[in-house]
Amino acid sequence: MKFARSVWKVLVAIKDGLVLLFLLLFFWVLYAALTIRPVPGQVHDGALTITLNGSVVEERSSLQPAQILLSGEAPEKEFQARDVARAIEAAADDTRIKAVVLDLEAFTGGRQVHISRIGAAMDKVRAAHKPVLVRALLYTDDAVQLAAHSSEAWVDPIGGAVVTGPGGSQLYYKALMDKLKIKAHIFKVGTYKSAVEPYARSDASPEAKENLTAIYGALWNAWKADVKKARPRADIDLVTRNPAQWLAQSGGDMAQAAVKAGLVDKVGDKVAFGKRVGDLVGHDLSAGDGGYKGTTLAQYLADKPAPKTGKAIAVVTVAGTIVDGEAGPGTAGGTRIADLIDQAVTSGNYAALVVRVDSPGGSVTAAERIRAAIARARAKGLPVAVSMANLAASGGYWVSTPAQRVFAEPATITGSIGVFAVIPSFEDTLANYGVTADGVRTTPLSGQPDIVGGLSPEFEALSQASVESYYARFLRLVADARHKSPQDIDKIAQGRVWDGGTARQLGLVDQFGELEDAVAWAAKAAKADSWHAEFLGANPGSWQGLLADLMNDDSSTESRAAGDVTGMLALRQQALGWRVLSDLARLNSAVGAQVYCLECGSLGPVAARPAQGLVAQASWLGVVGKLF
Repeated sequence: MKFARSVWKVLVAIKDGLVLLFLLLFFWVLYAALTIRPVPGQVHDGALTITLNGSVVEERSSLQPAQILLSGEAPEKEFQARDVARAIEAAADDTRIKAVVLDLEAFTGGRQVHISRIGAAMDKVRAAHKPVLVRALLYTDDAVQLAAHSSEAWVDPIGGAVVTGPGGSQLYYKALMDKLKIKAHIFKVGTYKSAVEPYARSDASPEAKENLTAIYGALWNAWKADVKKARPRADIDLVTRNPAQWLAQSGGDMAQAAVKAGLVDKVGDKVAFGKRVGDLVGHDLSAGDGGYKGTTLAQYLADKPAPKTGKAIAVVTVAGTIVDGEAGPGTAGGTRIADLIDQAVTSGNYAALVVRVDSPGGSVTAAERIRAAIARARAKGLPVAVSMANLAASGGYWVSTPAQRVFAEPATITGSIGVFAVIPSFEDTLANYGVTADGVRTTPLSGQPDIVGGLSPEFEALSQASVESYYARFLRLVADARHKSPQDIDKIAQGRVWDGGTARQLGLVDQFGELEDAVAWAAKAAKADSWHAEFLGANPGSWQGLLADLMNDDSSTESRAAGDVTGMLALRQQALGWRVLSDLARLNSAVGAQVYCLECGSLGPVAARPAQGLVAQASWLGVVGKLF
């Protein structure tokens, strides 16, 4: 018995030792995975291949491990426009890079300012007498614009091209809400502030249509001008005037129709395209038929880090909806961004501050928190510039007001100076099911806003007064920044949205320019002879870095992008369905006064659908349950 106990102790000790060993091995592997990055020095002579198997964005969204695990699928991949453009521009002068290749088979889109920036980088490579080749199965507007800047654009034999132009349907819920007896209590200032119209009307107001007609026209003209300048032989009128007739002229062959219209140059599958690239840069027999020598985007960026010489110019990005709290990157959490700015100022490490804005706005309080932090930076003597990307509307313009210099692009959407709030109540809906509300109040505001029993007249008056007060403050901020009177600003405000060209004429922005122009101006204002941009908050932690590497690997073409016209249109309609839930969730959230440009959401790629894990499904079901 004693011998058995001794053997048992030995076995337990071995077991404990093995467990400890496996734990140590597990954590070592985990540490290695978390710290792994593309290794510099992996650039090979050949092509720089950029596989855009996702969307191009201003700032990559943060990835939450729990959400990914519960969703049951990977989120859409995102590529930062500045990274793509920097890599392409660097390739122009890199003797190792013989050609640049863009694979757009799984490309899901990007907004116009970003696409134009990448197109300009492609032009630089071509000016260095290096070929730029693009391939896709289906070219839509964004891909057509990129293809215009290539030296050779290829389309798959079963693919094609389609140009839709900006515009489309907005969703309106007034009739549905009347049917369900849901009341939307709307508080707003701004004749053109159409963000509340989906809950108050069954169609767009004349003012909204007037505003969007002007914006769509400006974007469309800018897109056509860019494409025609880069590819004069492209016959956009032929493609858009009568698409069915254009296709019929090629016997229904979309690929040949795209070639005849000058949108692309050659028809060939992926293998044929690869052989063509191989003829230019060298074939790679180990990669199979159609393989060629080259380097991926991730490898190239690792080998070509951003410069660090000279004085540092802090760049803080305000991308996505502006919300209260620590959200982001990819969403503009007011507290997070304000803290980044304050820390940059107090550190004394930066000669100037540039705020990059790509946001339709959002929460008043969050926008004000960011604006105040920018104002503090300027008050301490730091030169401050704002660089507007695709969107700097409503709250996106609010945060821009402290800048000494505001840069924008012709295709930038800005303005939307207006304020609104929407609160639903369900007293009539619940009454149909025998549910009523009663109680004792000590003041007219006790228990308000009461979405079950209804809003009191006093609360409604208070809410409208609050919105009007925020609007008056908005006008004063803009007036002080642009050296005009509030009355002058009110004439161009009222929630109206402007394109960058018109905004410049109106004095809402100072000059056209890209982010690099804003950084150069800030450096000059700081009297810096040499400088480099340092993007704050752009370096994720270990978990975020690992997830970003895994989710945004550009060596794979896996994506949810559609491969044909029918599939693409179906995906757009599916996304429109998810927008219904998003709009209903916004109505249900009752998060207070908003400086948000809802209509700006239709001025870019259709938003991806939300995650569909158990938690996400429960959340959406909860929203729908409250409404129905």
